[in-house]
Amino acid sequence: MQKALIIDDERLARNELKKLLLEFPEIEVIGEAANAKEGLEKIESLSPDIIFLDIQMPGKTGFDMLTELDRAPHVIFTTAYDEYALKAFEVNALDYLMKPIEPLRLSDAIQKLQLADEKEMSATMAGINRGVLTDKDQIFVKDGERCWFIKLSEVRLFESVGNYAKVFFSSYKPLILKSLNALEERLDEKIFFRANRKHIVNLRMIEKIEPYFNGGLLLELQGGEKIEVSRRQAVKFKEMMSL
Repeated sequence: MQKALIIDDERLARNELKKLLLEFPEIEVIGEAANAKEGLEKIESLSPDIIFLDIQMPGKTGFDMLTELDRAPHVIFTTAYDEYALKAFEVNALDYLMKPIEPLRLSDAIQKLQLADEKEMSATMAGINRGVLTDKDQIFVKDGERCWFIKLSEVRLFESVGNYAKVFFSSYKPLILKSLNALEERLDEKIFFRANRKHIVNLRMIEKIEPYFNGGLLLELQGGEKIEVSRRQAVKFKEMMSL
């Protein structure tokens, strides 16, 4: 059974979707919210597996709301945007449902959800139980008009920029409003390593390790970035990597 939360500022749209979802016994609607603030509170208190999320809402948009989450659940967008407008956003969400929602399209979206969920269930549950973000978890990142859901396994590097962190994945480096210390607390230390004051690296993305000044190390990542491991962290790094 998948627990679903509907976030949409239109009461009629929420009611219509709830009615359509009655056809899917595997989906249980556990709550609804009329705006982003309420949505964040309900996600926090109810821990849904899936959210049906409207993009345009008064105040914060659905995209803005997602950037504030530590861990993004599965998301199916419900929107009146047309397909062309959606292409402007590079969001690899589970699915988009155009309003008014067609039962057949909803059925497709729920099928996708089940496939995605079978792959990730065990890893995600392990992460939730420990309050740690595993590499199977996804975060939502927005940079101007571009948005992405990124699996943590795709992130090579987090770099501190004041209260923000730059996220290195593929050829992109957008900023998220999270400090490196806050990230370090949530990330799985078996995968993400604090190399120095400014950087957390994905251990699985290291291509080369070289000795460096004062007993430190120099790591080269798959994207070509060279990151120094401070002398203090180098000791810990060598223990972890059995060097």
